[in-house]
Amino acid sequence: MARFAYVATGPDGSATSGTYKADSREQAELALYERELRDIQVTEKKSLLKAELTAPRVKREEVMHLSRQLGAFIRAGLPLIEAVRTLGSEADNSSVRKMMREVEDGLRRGEKLSDCFDKHPRIFPEFYRGILRSAELSGKLDSVLDRLAKYLERDLEARRKIKSALIYPAMIAGMSIITVVVLASFVLPRFKVFFDSLNAELPLATRILLAVTDFLIEWWWVLLGGFGLLALIVFGIVRTTRGRYARDKLYLSLPVVGNTIQYALVERFSRILSSMVSAGVSLPEALRVATESLRNRVFVRALTEAGESLLEGEGLAKPIAATGLFPTTASQMIRVGEETGTLDTQLEVTAQYYEGELDYKLKKLTALFEPAVIVVMGLVVGFVAVALVSAMYGIFNQVS
Repeated sequence: MARFAYVATGPDGSATSGTYKADSREQAELALYERELRDIQVTEKKSLLKAELTAPRVKREEVMHLSRQLGAFIRAGLPLIEAVRTLGSEADNSSVRKMMREVEDGLRRGEKLSDCFDKHPRIFPEFYRGILRSAELSGKLDSVLDRLAKYLERDLEARRKIKSALIYPAMIAGMSIITVVVLASFVLPRFKVFFDSLNAELPLATRILLAVTDFLIEWWWVLLGGFGLLALIVFGIVRTTRGRYARDKLYLSLPVVGNTIQYALVERFSRILSSMVSAGVSLPEALRVATESLRNRVFVRALTEAGESLLEGEGLAKPIAATGLFPTTASQMIRVGEETGTLDTQLEVTAQYYEGELDYKLKKLTALFEPAVIVVMGLVVGFVAVALVSAMYGIFNQVS
């Protein structure tokens, strides 16, 4: 049997608390209710062996499945409190179970679902809670939960594509670094001992290679310390507002990479803004939340100024185009949506369009990065091979 801590209101109206043993949380609540206790809040007390050192993180996939299941339960006519309790009891993640218990307790106290989710900002993003709040006012909670689940699914798919596109180039780069380290640390020092024992005159390429090897072996700690110091300096700079802005501006100015980042940000912004506008969120609030969901400071600053222009009556399309961060196609689609009253639809079309463009950019980026790494690796290994072979031939000729 499990032990449960409870806080409740007694028959005389005074607050009471204590512990109770039961097979489940529901049985504990029922037994306490039979004691004429009201406003019951029950929390399971875990033993030391069952206690977790750190609570597991709630992944975005779990939020997606939770949204889809909750929408299905509501559509089927299940009371919201019962749906939350069922999903919480079936969750494998202990953090999700704890969160859903807190949501259930809040619903029992008369709070709205969005108010309960507001207490968990690390699990539910601000745009998610804003859309949910509007859905509660319009009475379309089940359909909006489905829409949120679909958005999260598309967002996860986009992230998976980015990660999968970077895996192979990262593996090639890693193998290249390992190969160079092995050559410099183990292979070349043995050749140096062999060459020194023959007292032969070595070619220029071989002398350069051995000099570089000697430098790396003797001063590796200085290089490592220098890289560490440089990393600390860069980390300190990017912790400041100006440093983060300069970093994000640098990312956007990089060839090929900058366009890929730009398209990813435009796709995410359009998707979130479309979801919020279609859910009935006011445009200034939707623009603010969609802007804050972007992590690029250049976009955030420019879109914040666009939000101010929107409040001054300039509309959305004109300030968006004035930022210079959105491609002409995106600005025109937003302008058409604003003029025809179909802004949410046009934003969704924009998001879909740039989702496809982002796939193309990622493939192009991968296609450029892979040959570059292979060429650099080939040059390094080729230089080492030429230096060693020329030295061997030179020594052979001198001995002959």
